[in-house]
Amino acid sequence: MKTILTSAITGITLAFAIAACASDPRTNSWLTTYAGQYARIYTNDAMKTAGMTLTTWSNGSQTQANPAYCGVQEIDSSTNWVYVRSTGLASYNMGPWQNGAFPNLPVNQKLLYRFPRTNGVTASKTLTGGGQIGIFVDGVEMFNSWDAFYWNGSTDTGGAGTGYWNRDAYVNEGATFDAGYAHQQNTGVYHYHADPIGLRSLLGDHVDYNTTTKTYSEDTNAPVKHSPILGWVGDGYPVYGPYGYSNATNAGSGIRRMISGYVIRNGNYGTSNLTANGRTTIPQWAVRIFNVASNQNGPTVSTSYPLGRYMEDNDYLGDHGYTQGVDFDLDEYNGRWCVTPEFPNGTYAYFVAIDSNGVPVFPYNIGRAYYGSPAGGSVSAISETVLTNFLGGPSSTPSLNPPTANNGAITLTWSATEGGTYMVLSTTNLTTWTTNSTTVSAVLNAANYTNNPTEDHRFYRVARTALATYDPVSGTSGDGTASSAPGGSASRGSTVTVTITISAPPNLPPANAPISSVTLAGSISGTGITDLTQGTVIATFTIPSNASTGAQNIVVTFSPPPNQTQGPTYTLAGGFTIN
Repeated sequence: MKTILTSAITGITLAFAIAACASDPRTNSWLTTYAGQYARIYTNDAMKTAGMTLTTWSNGSQTQANPAYCGVQEIDSSTNWVYVRSTGLASYNMGPWQNGAFPNLPVNQKLLYRFPRTNGVTASKTLTGGGQIGIFVDGVEMFNSWDAFYWNGSTDTGGAGTGYWNRDAYVNEGATFDAGYAHQQNTGVYHYHADPIGLRSLLGDHVDYNTTTKTYSEDTNAPVKHSPILGWVGDGYPVYGPYGYSNATNAGSGIRRMISGYVIRNGNYGTSNLTANGRTTIPQWAVRIFNVASNQNGPTVSTSYPLGRYMEDNDYLGDHGYTQGVDFDLDEYNGRWCVTPEFPNGTYAYFVAIDSNGVPVFPYNIGRAYYGSPAGGSVSAISETVLTNFLGGPSSTPSLNPPTANNGAITLTWSATEGGTYMVLSTTNLTTWTTNSTTVSAVLNAANYTNNPTEDHRFYRVARTALATYDPVSGTSGDGTASSAPGGSASRGSTVTVTITISAPPNLPPANAPISSVTLAGSISGTGITDLTQGTVIATFTIPSNASTGAQNIVVTFSPPPNQTQGPTYTLAGGFTIN
């Protein structure tokens, strides 16, 4: 029996997926495997033990009323910038946080983050503030090592005031982190302060996952490969996991853990013994960053204010006669100039800092200041022409895995969008199509169908016919928000599913005829394309934030019939309005 899966179909119709690997790690280092899967949480230990998760949740303050998809949903780039659109929700199961005692829950952040392609480095460094300083490749926000509390002279105070003894987030808030070493503040921003171990596990970065306890731990074997890129900082430099080349400029020098340049101020390595001498001076790295005198008093080391409580309880070895590249690996910004698999000619790169037991150590992801100029950050819209490098979730194009045959039964498996319903069609002649099923549901981010054909050859195609309501990554409306053409409308920055009515002349192709493209406004390509009814085409459009407004054309182009080079094209002039 010969079974052939058609490759001449576009939109949601499946074809063999050929990976087009761009050479730029700024656009191809992102974790997009789970973009079509709902984000999930545990809210207490019992749920975690039982493996029971939620896709919607509320605690009265943070509410995820509809499911949202995991992490990165769109990547765009221009000559100077890379833009990432993300829900900010991790791809692994998040939570619980203190067995449900922690007051906050994560919610879709509808994040649009950009960072520069080129790096500006100045002699005067910029202090990292509280909140977002970058984005990890799973679309989760990167925070610095501060928990937004500082010593005000009499007590620890939260807020944006100036202080020179600033509390360490991992030390003071680590108990509120979930298994992936992340938590969220009162607006539901899920974020990492330290080693993103759950993300590293998904990327295969020397982390073990215990399926019984659902926890992560550092692999105790010697590392055998360089860590992957884990994220991008607002200055445009990458953050790698803990493992790099032994010799910074020699890719053949072996792999080992990168050693932080910081040590606790306990009197060793020439540091001040804060327990004996008191917190009467801040270290020289803080003097440089804050541009103040070193004689800044903090609280006496005690049970209430233990050593390590503040970032300034750590000293940089480079200020005590030790040499980077000889005695330690990472500079005061927690990075080094080096070659990496993605940058064989060299780059400045930050590295996650852990100790020999896998415990996060200061300064965790990056130092208290940026190495480069932090031009990146969250933006409200894309205000320039960009190339779309990736569309995920509801806007993704499914890809087909190699089919399997067993005793005449053909099993098709394909990447799918959770919440989606799919139909399977087959033909023996590419002219007359038979509907085999209309009720195949996605399971997480995959779907499958098994058929027992009687003919000796058969072509198959698969189309998504419906998608459950979900919380979109941008705007106030998204896929699940429907419109029609001619006569419909949607806002810039939104995603909308449009039912398009076309009419002759020329004569209309039959239902389920292959479509090569559907475009809005000349350049916005439709996805999830179906034409189950003659004269009706359904397509989903993600409308850029900088799209032209007003009435726009929709153009539907069908694939060429056999022995022809061009298929029929239908134009709805001014058929859809972008607001």
